[in-house]
Order: sequence, then C-alpha cells, then structure tokens
Amino acid sequence: MSERPLGPDTPDFTYREGALHAEHVPLARIAAEVGTPFYCYSSTGIERQYRRFAASFAGHQVRICFAVKANGNLAVLKTLARLGSGADVLSEGEFRRALAAGIPGSRIIFSGVGKSASEMTFALAQDVHQINVESLPELQQLSAVASAMGRTAPIALRVNPDVDARTHAKIATGKKENKFGIDLRQIIEAYRLAAELPGLEPLGIAVHIGSQLTELQPLETAFRRVLELTRELRAVAGIALTRLDLGGGLGIRYRGETPPPIEAYAAMVKRVVGTADLELAFEPGRFIVGNQGALVTKVLYVKDSATKRFLIVDAAMNDLIRPSLYEAWHAIVPVREADPDHFSIPVEVVGPVCETGDTFASERMLPKMAAGELAAILSAGAYGAAMSSEYNSRLLVPEVLVRESDFAVVRPRPSFESLLAKDCFPDWLKPDWLKNEGG
Repeated sequence: MSERPLGPDTPDFTYREGALHAEHVPLARIAAEVGTPFYCYSSTGIERQYRRFAASFAGHQVRICFAVKANGNLAVLKTLARLGSGADVLSEGEFRRALAAGIPGSRIIFSGVGKSASEMTFALAQDVHQINVESLPELQQLSAVASAMGRTAPIALRVNPDVDARTHAKIATGKKENKFGIDLRQIIEAYRLAAELPGLEPLGIAVHIGSQLTELQPLETAFRRVLELTRELRAVAGIALTRLDLGGGLGIRYRGETPPPIEAYAAMVKRVVGTADLELAFEPGRFIVGNQGALVTKVLYVKDSATKRFLIVDAAMNDLIRPSLYEAWHAIVPVREADPDHFSIPVEVVGPVCETGDTFASERMLPKMAAGELAAILSAGAYGAAMSSEYNSRLLVPEVLVRESDFAVVRPRPSFESLLAKDCFPDWLKPDWLKNEGG
C-alpha cells in the first residue's frame, strides 16, 4: 500500500493510496457519515505522547496531571485516565469533567487565579490532591472555606518568578506584570501566613511561566528559582515543603518551531532538582494532544477577487479561534492527496463568519482545490474544540475519536432546536400560547 506520513510530528495522520487517514480510518469516510466540519483525534497518538512523557521521568516521584483546558472531551480524558493520568483543572466545570472521566479528586490539582468559595468547597469535598493558591486574598478565602467545612486544604503557593518565557504575549504567565502567582518578594511572608491560618496545609510550591515554550533556558531559570526558594523556606521559615509543581507549557511544532524533545526537558529537570527529596508534578496539555487532532472542513466556494483567491470553507473562527486570536499558524492539507507535479497557488483560507478575522491562513501555498473537496487543519488537538463557541449561532462541531480502524463520535453535533432551547422569554414577552404551555 502506498503510504506517506504528513511528518514526524503527526505520524498518526497519513496518506494511504492518496487519501488522508487518521490511524487506519479515511477522513473522507468520517466526513461522509458525520458531516463537516468535525474534529478528529488519534487515540494511539494521545497514548504514545503520555507514555513518552511518563517514561522520561521513570524512577522519580512524578505526578502527571493533564491540563484539561487544552482538551476537555470526556473520551480524551478517559483515554488518559486509564493510563494513570491525573488532571490539572481551572474551574468546577473542568473538575467535574475529570471526575466524570474517572480521574478521582486525589489525582486532581486545582489551579487558577479566580477560584470562587463554592469552587473551593467543591474541590475540598472531592478530596482534591492540591489547590494552587495565587494570591493572599485567595489564601484567606480558602482558609475560611476549609475551616467552615472542618477540612484541611492541601496547598501549594504559585510563585511568579519574573521570567520571560519568550512565547506569545497572550500566553506568557511568568513575568511580574502578569496576573499569575505571588511576587517573589512576598512569597516567604505568604508561606508564613499560610502556616498560621487555620484549615491550610502548605505542602508545595508551584510555578508555570507560559504555554507553547520552545526553549529550555527560561524553564530552567524558573525552576532553579523555585528550587532555591524551597530551600530558603525550609531554612528561614521552617516550612518543610515536599512537593514541587513545575506546571506545563512545553511546546509543539506547528510550523518552524524546534521544541526540545521531552527527554531533553526531563534531563534538565533532573539536573536542576538533583537529590532534593520532592514529589514533582507536571501539567502537560498541548504536548499530549496538540498534534494528535485535526479539524476537517469542506470547501464551500472558491472566490476570485481582483487581487486574491479565497477558499471559503465550512469551518470558522468559532470552531478554531487560534489563528484569529493568536495569529497562530496551522498546516492545512487536502484530504485527497495532490499530484506531486500539481502546482500550488497562494490562497486565503477563510470561514463563513462575518468577521475579517475569520481567516485560517493568508497567502498560503496550497494545491488547487475545488468546491466540495475536503481539507484538514492540522495540530488542532489542543485549544481547538476547547475554545470553540456558538458565535453567529453556529452549532458546535462534533468530535470524533479514532482507534486503529474504528472511530466513534465522542461529542455529537447539537441540533438547532437545542441551540434555541438554551434561551427563554421573560413573562412580558411570552406569547399567549407559550404562557398556556408554561414555557
């Protein structure tokens, strides 16, 4: 069988006999049964990335908590839960997703700068493994909540190490001007306060400097700072921390990036931590699922203007907002393999939403495509469906999980009836017939 993988970063998306497959399933077959657009994920790829991460830290005290914000699909989370993964969550909703997928509270880290009292209550009731606290007011709020429940909250304080992650400004989190974490100059006093407040057990320190990081040096700088801080807390404040939460953020290749191999990342962490007796926690998201997903879309129209050719597809910015929000680059390939001798032309790949920003690619060199043909937008497994919306009253697109030669719809496309049913009329706007029906 003629076979051509798309590249080393997406080995589970391959042309076979001229048709793009996810593992052993033709994407055109899924499109015929499910309709377009849809997200498609590779189980094999997700499992391989998790196992590779875990193997890199074999022999060490390590807790891997998948960042649910990257992809919260229950089937994806269940796939990871069966491998022993924990979860890093940022809301009660994400916490409930992790629980529903079989990840117990004892394997969940609750992060985020704005946890409400009710979310704290829920987390403690689920025996959360750790709550990462990001400010002094949050510390006091958590103390009050835990004390009222008669519970002790296991906490780590997230420090802001003031390290430039050298990533996109909107996903950098480790500079002192960012909203995340407690300033280095305040952290010792914050731990002293945590040790004095009732209902709190300070166990660790947490750091996370950003997402889509492709260099090890900023990470190493941040990790060395928090390790030195751990030693200082033990010596100066008498607080014997046992956990070090090093966050996530390791990048993937979308275009020309050269992210370090996970093995090099692990070697750096081991070098920094040395013989310190600490349980390490990591919160990978994009690394696990980013290159294991694609958004499949259909060309609706080919429109030629005076200066450009537009491929108008049925996916839109509400389905994948990264290009619009972050100016992100995603590879786009035809589902039917182009003839290698076929010339490429520059095109604008755009969606139907009434925004100029509804653009997936500009001046992209693609083989000539016609209305009705399918295209795959690659590296869409992270922050794709998770950030989607119903803008323009567009239905959320289905998600499909592939395993070898099988596939299943793991989030169905909703109906327009269910979309409209989310709203309701106040009494003064209800028509008489609706009042009579109690709607």
